[in-house]
Amino acid sequence: MGGISLMSHTAIDRLVTLFSKLPGIGKKSAGRITYHILDSSPALAQTLAKELAGLHQAIKRCSICGGFTETDPCFICSDSDRDKTVICIIESAQDMRIIEEGREFKGVYHVLGGLIAPLEGVSPANLSIDKLISRLQSGKVKELILALNPTVEGDTTALYLQKTLKDYPVEITRLASGMPVGGNIEYTDKLTLSRSFRGRVKI
Repeated sequence: MGGISLMSHTAIDRLVTLFSKLPGIGKKSAGRITYHILDSSPALAQTLAKELAGLHQAIKRCSICGGFTETDPCFICSDSDRDKTVICIIESAQDMRIIEEGREFKGVYHVLGGLIAPLEGVSPANLSIDKLISRLQSGKVKELILALNPTVEGDTTALYLQKTLKDYPVEITRLASGMPVGGNIEYTDKLTLSRSFRGRVKI
């Protein structure tokens, strides 16, 4: 009995450690998730394991915007009703989903894949800026909306993009001040985000 208990405890610890590596989940939350799975039907753990195991095979990057998708191009880039003349520039694919939930934006997206952060070793070369420039070379884009978090890294990235793209005939705007300084798009409510889009300003 003692051996079984020790093995079970070790397995729990390993799972708690894995869950706690996810963003926004601390040790306590990781523990609650782990014990919830244990208290649930084994089918839940099996389904979860199956979905996680096949995640990287099922999901890919859209060759146009860089968002996550099961089909390429993604459903937004391939939607004929979306306004292809307006591109919303975002840090991560997750921001796309959050903005879409607000149902305010009707254009398309471009995922940078991060923000410029020299202290963390993230330079412009690490971001999807060259692909953005390729999209602008079509001459069909009229506006770029910088939907970047109002942080030092977000401001640095916005300034870099503004300088890099100044020779292209495209208007560059940024979300209005409804976004709190130092805030994060992920935690902004839908109403505030919608107002930020409607009140965006030219930079």
